[in-house]
Amino acid sequence: MKEIMDEAQIARTLKRLAHEIIESHPDLDKLLLVGIKTRGEAIAERLKRNIRILTGVEVETVSFDFHEYRDDVISENASPLPSEVIDRIVILVDDVLFEGRTIRAAMDGVMHRGRANKIEAAVLVDRGHRKLPIRADYVGKNIPTSINEKVAVHLKEYDDEDKVIIVD
Repeated sequence: MKEIMDEAQIARTLKRLAHEIIESHPDLDKLLLVGIKTRGEAIAERLKRNIRILTGVEVETVSFDFHEYRDDVISENASPLPSEVIDRIVILVDDVLFEGRTIRAAMDGVMHRGRANKIEAAVLVDRGHRKLPIRADYVGKNIPTSINEKVAVHLKEYDDEDKVIIVD
């Protein structure tokens, strides 16, 4: 096990990502942060808090489980995203970007709900090894890994601590 990010590094990284989002979107009222369950929803809430501190604007944030839209998971009934996405700028928020399947499923889920003006992705960690042509618009940290390693994101909301580790 190797620690890649500690609590302070995660906090600084999420503040930087909030700045990047603000700089890219002068009209924050059209923004919708969609936290991909589970840890993506906590990261989205932290981004929302940082954006509010920096701008005073309360960005709408929702969380959703997109597993039913994955091509490698069988689901009997798909439910729509619990928020309007039509003409919104949707930023999908997740903890780790790996093969790209979860982000692709999330895009399918958003499109199932309506036509967004634009869909972007924000991740705390990009570890590479894509199997789909997916990339994040906002990346906290690029962490080169071997295919056999696992990146684990621990967040206080779920794990009582903030850190990112690589596990063999």
